[in-house]
Amino acid sequence: MSSSYVKLTKEQAAPTEDITPGELNQPIHVPQLNRKRCLECQQELPDSHNPPQDEPWMTGICGCAEDPESCKTGLFCPCVLYGKNMETLQGTPWQEDCAGHSCFLVSGAAMVVSLATCQMSPDTVWCIAEGLLCGWCIFAATISRGREQMQKKFHLEDSPCDSCWVHTWMHPCAICQEHREMKRLIIDVEKKEDTVIDPPSVQEMSTSTAVQPGNSSS
Repeated sequence: MSSSYVKLTKEQAAPTEDITPGELNQPIHVPQLNRKRCLECQQELPDSHNPPQDEPWMTGICGCAEDPESCKTGLFCPCVLYGKNMETLQGTPWQEDCAGHSCFLVSGAAMVVSLATCQMSPDTVWCIAEGLLCGWCIFAATISRGREQMQKKFHLEDSPCDSCWVHTWMHPCAICQEHREMKRLIIDVEKKEDTVIDPPSVQEMSTSTAVQPGNSSS
């Protein structure tokens, strides 16, 4: 049986003069699709949920004297301290991040020494200096990802400025601050996990308890 269209009369046809172009293609608001979700696990959150506010760092960017051990490591061996920070934050072996960090610093230091000792034309010196500056900016932007991940995980604010700028101008101080912050946060978490609440003692009714006269059976 062949299908056929039913021709509508003028009375049955829908009015088209009140419809503007594109009116029928507007998106439909579905409340179930616009629920709050966790950025990490995409789990739905209640409407009353308020995300935690970013908190200030426990120590300042120049508070290296509060932890002399990490201050010495960050000053003389920043690659080692950076590797330790990444191991605590991401769980990766610290040797991997330490090797990448040290390779860049050693190559940059070698270029600086060559500029100071070798006799080069001013144009060559200027080109190499520009390359070192651009390389350092790329290095700081890459290293600052660990700080950004730490701020996101522990809800820390940008202090004293953006993470990339902090590592660009104060790289040793930044990794020392990150080490102190993670050290204290981990200690606080361990204290909470080690807190043991003793359950109440079991109360047993003794068989020698006297029976009240009113409760005795006749």
